[in-house]
Amino acid sequence: MPPPASSSGPPMVLRPFSRNIIAMIWDFDKTLIPGYMQDVLFKEYGVEGDAFWAEVNALPQQYQARGCGQVTTELLYLNHILDYAADGRFKGLSNARLKELGAKLEFYPGLPAFFPRIRRLLDDAKYRRHELKLEHYVVSTGLKKLVEGCALAEHLDGIWGCEFLEDEDSGCISRIGYVLEDTTKTRAVFEINKGVNVSESISVNDWIDRDKRRVPFEQMIYIADGPSDVPVFSVVKHWGGRTFAVYNPQERRKFDGAYKLQQQDRVHGMAEADYSPGRGAALWLEKAVIEIADRIVFQREWALHQSAGRAPTHRD
Repeated sequence: MPPPASSSGPPMVLRPFSRNIIAMIWDFDKTLIPGYMQDVLFKEYGVEGDAFWAEVNALPQQYQARGCGQVTTELLYLNHILDYAADGRFKGLSNARLKELGAKLEFYPGLPAFFPRIRRLLDDAKYRRHELKLEHYVVSTGLKKLVEGCALAEHLDGIWGCEFLEDEDSGCISRIGYVLEDTTKTRAVFEINKGVNVSESISVNDWIDRDKRRVPFEQMIYIADGPSDVPVFSVVKHWGGRTFAVYNPQERRKFDGAYKLQQQDRVHGMAEADYSPGRGAALWLEKAVIEIADRIVFQREWALHQSAGRAPTHRD
């Protein structure tokens, strides 16, 4: 259906979104916290985390021996959590309990204060004039409910993560409801790009012109820690967004991994995972936000200048 025509001119160009959003999209484990979010679950129930993951890592061989040649890590660990819940090792585990446990997650230095602080960069009058906004999203292969319960949750505009369904009788988790893997993280990024997360009328598979999408890729910054994030790094960087790798200074191999990502030109920058004022990660990310915001302002004001006819003066 064509756009409605104006009685005095050509059809109006309809834009569903104002495209005034800068999106910071965050991985979670090893990016915002030093370890893995599931550790708080293991600690609560007295489960040895290394043993749990060793069991998960042994499952592919067991499944292959039973004729299943294709398995994914995320499904394996989620099913293994359900096995623990079913046999009583995670007795009474519900989504509400997972959310409560999220409050025990501990973050890298500078968090969560960095999230509202970097938003305030757009309080400058020139950015307010164009109604620029900064949004924070978490896209993780971890458990969404744990993130919902953590200290950062109030600063997030959206969370993508794995979810469980509960048994109607017991109220305990019993089925997998949603799975996010390394490669399907890119789906979440496209949902942010197209505005699926704010409009029920849009599907991620719908065709939307690039210049009509809610958050252009060039207004995205993706922050993560390792090789498992390469699919999202590739998508965001390919389409003009910023990519940034962080590492835990206590783990040399994490530095090596981030360094390799930069050497392979998969990320624009890297720094120690410390978001305190004046530290490398904070400075780089603040600079990236300002550069994106300045570009948006310049493009908008240039477009306005080009579209405005010059008014005649007394000398014309």
